[in-house]
Parts: sequence; structure tokens; C-alpha cells
Amino acid sequence: MKIIFKIFLLAFVPTLFSCTSNTDKKQPNVILIMADDMGYECIGAYGSASYSTPQIDQLASQGIRFQNCVSQPLCTPSRVKIMTGKYNYRNYDYFGHLNLSEYTFGNVMQDAGYATCIAGKWQLNGLAYKDKMEDWNDNTRPNKFGFEEYCLWQLTKGRNEGERYADPLIEQNGKVLDRNADQYGPDIFADFVLNFIERKKDQPFFVYYPMVMVHDPFVPTPDSKDWANREKRYKNDTAYFKDMVAYTDKIVGKITGKLKELNLDENTVVIFTGDNGTHKTIHSRMVEGFSIQGGKGNTIDAGTHVPLIVHWPEQIKKSRVFEELIEFSDFFPTLTELAGTEAKENDGKSFYPLLVGDKYEPRETAFVHYDPQWGKNVNQYRNQFVRSLDYKLYRDSNFYHLTTDKLEKHPININSLDAEALQIKIQLETEMKKHFGYWNE
Repeated sequence: MKIIFKIFLLAFVPTLFSCTSNTDKKQPNVILIMADDMGYECIGAYGSASYSTPQIDQLASQGIRFQNCVSQPLCTPSRVKIMTGKYNYRNYDYFGHLNLSEYTFGNVMQDAGYATCIAGKWQLNGLAYKDKMEDWNDNTRPNKFGFEEYCLWQLTKGRNEGERYADPLIEQNGKVLDRNADQYGPDIFADFVLNFIERKKDQPFFVYYPMVMVHDPFVPTPDSKDWANREKRYKNDTAYFKDMVAYTDKIVGKITGKLKELNLDENTVVIFTGDNGTHKTIHSRMVEGFSIQGGKGNTIDAGTHVPLIVHWPEQIKKSRVFEELIEFSDFFPTLTELAGTEAKENDGKSFYPLLVGDKYEPRETAFVHYDPQWGKNVNQYRNQFVRSLDYKLYRDSNFYHLTTDKLEKHPININSLDAEALQIKIQLETEMKKHFGYWNE
């Protein structure tokens, strides 16, 4: 009998332990941080000479830096696209609104068993269309989109009722927080995220942090010398933009520091991006010697070229730069694959294989449908375009070589195209035709 028992132990116990260890392997935590109005030129890792971003640069030095991430040119168009993985013509109805019929990556992660929260800028209840939106004041809408907890600006209270920086007007889990002239909105959001991570450290969690920074008004941060003067806390001056970028970086450092403190950093996927290009009043110097004017609201490269950095030590063992295209529809299927579930209908291409070192076929083109429906200053840029890495084609057939003409000042004369460029144009035209029927003149 003893011999038989020993044979059983030798044969089956290792297998049992092996199965247990695989089953108990924890799903990765995910933190998606999206800065507001921050183009790629604001980050040191991308060659910025105007700003200091050591915490974000550290993520890039240990993760994957995506050189060509294509967003929408404006906040709501980007938020609707990134949260659902769909082109704007599929689900964008009003500026500042997301239809409750949509299934977001918050829903994905919640359904996969993640604890979920959102902090920062909401602006998706339709506050500008109260006459059309019966549920504009529904403070449970974030919950319906998959977020168990929230701490948000512009949920049911408009910007005219309270700003996001000094003396902020913030709603948190069904309540309007008491206001205080000495409080700073970004600190409240960051502390909420840190508290959530602390409380949920023993289970997989998903944090979506669409920051309020570095959107205008450009005002002092608590680290600015002018913060001590209460009157200057509300002074809009581009001179404070540099301080705001630095404070954004500081908050990223707080979050990554909390992960390290709790020994969660190895198996937490930290994603940092921006929702669209920088405000047009901001000019940023690059280490190569040239300057970039912000292109927010515009479909040019400066309006849609945003940073994307992914840090995941457990899987990304060696830092690298990915040169090919990523677009905002790709986040939804990527998070779905991270969560280990099946993706619902979307227009994206998961870049999860890149994160785990599997085979990945880069997308050849990126498509943007942009119809913001928000004032003539931005509506003048409504358009559709499809681009490759080096070329860009608009629906009116204007064709640009982005490598030599980033500002898109000089449409290419079709008669001057060589065989390779002509073939690329034909490829882009073929892709554009798939979306032509969704454009209203």
C-alpha cells in the first residue's frame, strides 16, 4: 500500500500543483491614463525640449513607445472612439455625449471580473443639449458604462458652474464634493485613483483616468510660484502650460509609485496617451531644433499625433520603439484581449500581441471620420482621411506626403507621382471608399 501511495504522489501531485499555479495566475491590472490636449511633442521621450516629463519618460524607457498613434482631433470624438472601438460615424451623435446603447471598455473589464473606476473628465452626459437629452442629469451613467466607482468633472454640472483646477466642482459616486479654494482638481482625481488601487489591490482592477490636464485655462498648479496668490489661480496664461505638463508628469509618478509600493507594478499594464493634439496657442520646441504649433481641433498631424506608451514589466522585458500605425479604435479590442474575453463589434485592431511578444501584423492604414458638431471654429475642419505611415489622403482627394510636409501645406500634384507613391494612393483610395457612404454633406 505504501508503495502504491508513493507512486500516486510522484505521478499526480506535481500535476495538481502545476494546474493550481496556472489557475491562480492573476489577470493583469490595467491603468489607462489619457492626458487632455497633449500632443506627442509635449513628452521628453518623443523629443520635446520644452518640458520635463521624467516619470513618463521612465515608463517609455522600460516599455514600448509607439511613434505613430493617431487620435481624433478633439475631446468627445476621441473619447467616444477610444471607449467603444468604433469610428465616429457609428456612434457619435452630439458633442459631449455618449449614447447609452454603446458598450464600452469599462463594460468589457467589468464583465471580465475587474474592479473598475473612472476619474477625471467625463463630459459625456450631453450637458450642452439639455433640451434633447432627457437623462443629461443622470449621475449613474458612468456606472452604466461599466465603472463601479467614479470621481468626475462635468458629469451633471457644466463648466459654467465650476472649473476643474482651483476650487473644483467634482462629483464622486453620486455626491457633489464640497468645494474649497485651496483644493486642486487634479490632486482630488489622483488621490481617488490611489485610494481605489489601495482598496482593490487583492483583485484585478481597471482604472480609466481621462485627465483634466493640460486643457485650458492655463493656470498655476500647486507647484507654481503664483499658486500662493489666490487671485492668480484663475489667470489664464500660456506661461503656465509648462507647469501643467510637469504636474501631469508628477501625477503619473504618484500612480506608478503607488504600484511599486504595493508590489503591483510587475503585473500592471500602464498605458499613457493623449486625447488629441495640443492647443493651438502652444508652441513647443523639439530637440531636433524645430517648433511645433498645437493642432487641436484640426485634422493635420499636430491635431491627431498623440503619445502612446505602454509599460508592463511582466511581459515587456526590453524597451523598444514601435514605428507603425496605431489608431484609437485599437484600444477597445486590445483591452478585451487583455481581459481574456471575446470582443464585441468594433473597428479596431488589437495590439495585444505586441505587448506579449507574439506575432503581429501592423495595420497598413489608419482612418479618421471627424464631424465634431461643435461650433464653427472646429466644424470648419470636419473631414475624413485615411493615411499610411508616410502618406495621407482626404475625401476631397487632396494627397500629402507627411514625411516632408507635416503641416500639409502642399498637396501633391498627382501627375508627379512615381510608381510607388501612385500605388499607395490607389491603396488609400480603396480604403477611403469603404467609408464614403457615411458622410453627410
